[in-house]
Amino acid sequence: MSENVIHECIGSIPKDIKIVVVDNSNNKSFKNEIEKKYNNVRCILSENNIGMGAGNNYGLSEIDTDYGFILNPDVILRNDTIEELILASKKISTFSIISPIMENKNYPNYKISKEDNSINKEDEPFKVKSVDGFAMLLNISRLNKLENFKNKKYFDENIFLYLENDDLCKRILKNDEKIYIVPKSKINHLGAKAVDEKYKYEIELSRNWHWVWSKFYFNKKHYGFLNAYIKVCPIFISATLKMLLYFFTNKRKKEIYLFRMLGFVNAALGKKSFYRPKINN
Repeated sequence: MSENVIHECIGSIPKDIKIVVVDNSNNKSFKNEIEKKYNNVRCILSENNIGMGAGNNYGLSEIDTDYGFILNPDVILRNDTIEELILASKKISTFSIISPIMENKNYPNYKISKEDNSINKEDEPFKVKSVDGFAMLLNISRLNKLENFKNKKYFDENIFLYLENDDLCKRILKNDEKIYIVPKSKINHLGAKAVDEKYKYEIELSRNWHWVWSKFYFNKKHYGFLNAYIKVCPIFISATLKMLLYFFTNKRKKEIYLFRMLGFVNAALGKKSFYRPKINN
C-alpha cells in the first residue's frame, strides 16, 4: 500500500546506510523492484499482514547492529537528520530511545509528563514520556540487557495497530530507562498519504476497529480491566448512538461506528486483534 511514498523516504536516507524494508505482504514483484533499484536496500516479506509492531520486530531481528532506526514509509528525512541523532547520542549518557522531531510544531511526535521541566533549550535533547512510532532510534544493545526485552520482542505483537509505541515506551520507563527527543534532528511525516486512495474506506474501517480495541487492551494491560472499561466504554456508547443515528441515512458512517463498537466488544471479551483490512496486493 505504501509503494507511492516509500521511494521518497528511501531517497532521503544516506546511501551508505543499510536499509531493511519489511513489507507486510507476499508481494514478490515489489521486493524485486525495490532491491533492483537500491543497492543498500533489502526487502523482506512477512507473507501476510502481521501488523505494525510485529513487522518492526521482524525487521529488527534481521539486523546485527547496536542500534535500529525505525521509520514508516511516509517519513522524509532532512540531509542532517541522522547526523544530528548521532551527535545527540554522544551527548547523552544513557538512552533506550532517541527520536527526531516533527518539523511542523503543530503536530508534536512526543508526549511529556506534566511535572517534567527538562525542556529548557530548543536545541538540546530533552526527556519525554513517549514518542510516536513512525520515527524512533532504538538502542538495541541496551534494551537486550533488560529482563523484559531478552526475548527481543520489543513491540507487543498482540497489538495490530495503534498504541504499540506507547506500550513500548511505557515498559521502557518502568525499567527506569530514558527516552529523548532531539530538536536539531528533524523529519516530515506525510501521514495518511501512505495509503492508496482506492483502499481509503477499508483502511478507515480497520482504523476504527483497532483504535478502540488497542485502547481497551493497552489500558487493561497496564491498569486493569475495570480501568479499561471505564475509559473506553464512553466511546462504545457514543459509537452505538451514532450508528443508530446513521443507520438509514448514511451507510458509510453507520459502518464506521459499527466497527468502533465491534473493536470494543472484542477487546472486552478478551479476543485477539483479528480484524484485517480487505486489501488485495
